Amino acid sequence: MTLGACPHEKELAAFVLRGQWPAASTPELRAHVDACRACGDLVLVMQAFRGARNEASIAARPGSAGVLWWRAQLRRRKAAVESIGKPVLGAQIFALSITVAIAVALVASQAQYGLRWLSWLAQLSQSPAFHFESLWPSAVAMPGWTLMLLVSGLAAVALLSGLVLYLASERH
Repeated sequence: MTLGACPHEKELAAFVLRGQWPAASTPELRAHVDACRACGDLVLVMQAFRGARNEASIAARPGSAGVLWWRAQLRRRKAAVESIGKPVLGAQIFALSITVAIAVALVASQAQYGLRWLSWLAQLSQSPAFHFESLWPSAVAMPGWTLMLLVSGLAAVALLSGLVLYLASERH
């Protein structure tokens, strides 16, 4: 065992780098590698590094240009949908908050007045003042009608906001 470098190390390194070890080497060089521990370790380490480099280069190979272009287009579309989705989410939250506010206002109104507003339904069939053509004057004449108009207006707004929520979420 020598303290310095073996004189065959450069030759062995060249064979391993070219991928010709042990096929293109002489029998004397192969016998030297079997006898010299430094040269044996050099060959072993260089072959391991060469194999790892080959595996890494195979794994790092990109696909064809068409596949790369297609993936880039998908990423761009996904980013565009995400950037569009943020304002849509804000609109959905706003519509939901309007609907909840209307529901809370209706519940608060009914907690104050009770369920007496349903009595207008019984009065409707008995009322001679009700004509479809003159709905607004009848509503002014009967105090229960103003609440009915308020409830139907709030219900229409709630239904429309629910429809907007549904349609906005269907597109995305």
